[in-house]
Amino acid sequence: MAISVVMPALEMAQETGKLIAWLKKEGDRVTKGEPLLEIETDKAVMEVEAAADGILTGIRAEEGAVIPVGQTIAWLVRPGEVPPSDAEPPESGRARPETKPALAVVEKAPAGTVTTGAKASPKARRLAKERGVDLEQIRGSGPDGAVSAEDVLSFVGTQVASTSLDAESLSVVGRLMAERTTQSWTSVPHFFLVRDVEAGALQQVRDQIALQVEETHGVKLTLTDLLVALVARVLANHPRMNSSWAGEKIRVNPDVNIAIAIAVKDGVVGAVIRNSDKAELAEIAIQRRDLTDRARAGRLRPTDISDATFTLSNLGMYNVDAFTAIITPPQAAILAVGRISDRVVPVDGRPGIRPMMTLTLSSDHRVVDGARAATFLNDLANAIRDPWSLLHTQQRS
Repeated sequence: MAISVVMPALEMAQETGKLIAWLKKEGDRVTKGEPLLEIETDKAVMEVEAAADGILTGIRAEEGAVIPVGQTIAWLVRPGEVPPSDAEPPESGRARPETKPALAVVEKAPAGTVTTGAKASPKARRLAKERGVDLEQIRGSGPDGAVSAEDVLSFVGTQVASTSLDAESLSVVGRLMAERTTQSWTSVPHFFLVRDVEAGALQQVRDQIALQVEETHGVKLTLTDLLVALVARVLANHPRMNSSWAGEKIRVNPDVNIAIAIAVKDGVVGAVIRNSDKAELAEIAIQRRDLTDRARAGRLRPTDISDATFTLSNLGMYNVDAFTAIITPPQAAILAVGRISDRVVPVDGRPGIRPMMTLTLSSDHRVVDGARAATFLNDLANAIRDPWSLLHTQQRS
């Protein structure tokens, strides 16, 4: 029986996906779970795996096409089988190469206004209103010419680029990062808490068990791995910090899934370590290494970047003392971690030198208030000063 290959919905409220590349060609034999194509969503470029064994045939979407979610773009068939003859999609929904937004021949509306006559998705209308864009100036790439959110963002990007002949064109990752951070910074009410904490015990724990983890599992244990474990375990006791903003309400997430900010060419991606509060240090280290390698190779899967409930961004390895990070919606918070460095601090009433670390917590004020965020940060600081208090699953050396 022929099985259709459709444009998947990988994100909430996703309407379309852009086909970046076919990883198999017409007539190739495909195994279930094997990478089949690459698509671009609002978050990243991801691989999509084959849902079944079969021969790839009936490809009807070209690379570069923007395709409605759920539309059939190819088929997987058995040897000798042909795809259904009535599978051709209607002309209005046919996948087509993405075109740059073009100006319609209409009188330009006053600045800051949004014309409501054009066909557009709710998300596109909201983005157009936020950016003061006239929807009738945008040629939609969606079904029946409807304007999608991607069309609005592309149009805005084109306007910005046109202001400078020397503007540097962004990569896919760079453009997506720019769009996400702009949307977060302009729509999420951020507030920030800063805490200095002694990190000597954190270094000691790393040194005590790093060799054991490397000999047993062949992976280097890092301070980021330890921080993921501690942050996740503290989050388990602070469910509001692990919640998400869902429109007009707060959704308490049942799992603790920590996203690690990973630097890749031209941008940053957040790869997710699931159920971090229950994972042992070796498991976290193995997942972190695997995610980092695949992120930098551009081979992250949809599950690698979805369902994060909190983000950790560590720039200590770049000798950064402290910084402020932008929240990744719909998460409620992100923790920015600076380097560990020796500083002069009070010790028993006298000046002393201790290895110190600065933590900066960015929180969404719609989800948490200052007191909740401060309590969480205080508990995390205590855990960093005494890591063994939470790392019950690890044996002391």
